[in-house]
Amino acid sequence: MKILVCISNVPDTTSKINFTDGDTKFDTNGVQFVINPNDEFGLTRAMWFKEKQGATVHVATVGDATTEPTIRKALAIGADEAIRVNATPTDGFFVAQQLAEVVKNGSYDLVIAGRESIDYNGGMVPGILAALVDMNFVNTCINLEVEGTTATALREIDGGKEKITTSLPLIIGGQKGLVEESDLRIPNMRGIMMARKKTLTVVEPTTAPAATQEVKFEKPAAKGAVKLVDNVDDLVNLLHNEAKVI
Repeated sequence: MKILVCISNVPDTTSKINFTDGDTKFDTNGVQFVINPNDEFGLTRAMWFKEKQGATVHVATVGDATTEPTIRKALAIGADEAIRVNATPTDGFFVAQQLAEVVKNGSYDLVIAGRESIDYNGGMVPGILAALVDMNFVNTCINLEVEGTTATALREIDGGKEKITTSLPLIIGGQKGLVEESDLRIPNMRGIMMARKKTLTVVEPTTAPAATQEVKFEKPAAKGAVKLVDNVDDLVNLLHNEAKVI
């Protein structure tokens, strides 16, 4: 089985976020970038398929040279090869179009993408990608087993879970549940050294205009001062007269 894991390069959640040029561009100064958590769950599951079923695992990202430390980390975790599409990701549709070319050229049996990235939370890339390459698709996937060409997936739905079967080739939008956080892997020294020798192929992007344009970013409004009360009467008064929730 040949697997492709799609990797997003996203800011660490502890990074301080700022914008420049009149709040139209994200300021990357001082920001630490990591593998998107939903993608990391998928990568770890792919490692399971590699170890248990002998799968070959490739990883791909859309980004400039600054994303290479992130994709090298994926190689250090255990991926066999990496592909970087040399383009700045402008929106989900553009990213899906670039990844579609990678999928078409790679003849993959299984494509694992994160349900969404934690920076823009678009949640659109896996579904658009599946439509572009005409492959079966399961979103919000929290477990996946593959036997031969048959895949059994468990996905979250409103108020419960759904178990479905489908056939390869398949694209999933994965999330926590594919593996638990305790199963995530930290590259060891041997993995880091081996990653330097693994193939990282840089390909030029296909001509694909973005479908949307960023106009402006806005950070959440600052929270107001906290009022501390030490009796129920004062609390009820504040909730009634100031918060107006009772």
